[in-house]
Amino acid sequence: MIPTPYHPPVKRSVEIAGHKTSISLEPIFWDMLRAAAETEGVPINAIVARIDGERIQAETPPGLAGAIRVWLVSRA
Repeated sequence: MIPTPYHPPVKRSVEIAGHKTSISLEPIFWDMLRAAAETEGVPINAIVARIDGERIQAETPPGLAGAIRVWLVSRA
């Protein structure tokens, strides 16, 4: 049986600018985020902080989880 990519979101804690927050993402997005961090040689927290900084500058900022998904898909 082939594993399915469909799975409910998984909540994890990350630290942004010295404060902890939790983010719910599907496992496939956590895997993609981990791979991006490994490729860039930085912690996941650093990638999330960068995405957070970019998203809050948007005219209509999306939620952080949505911004992470968009960032991941746009770099693929």
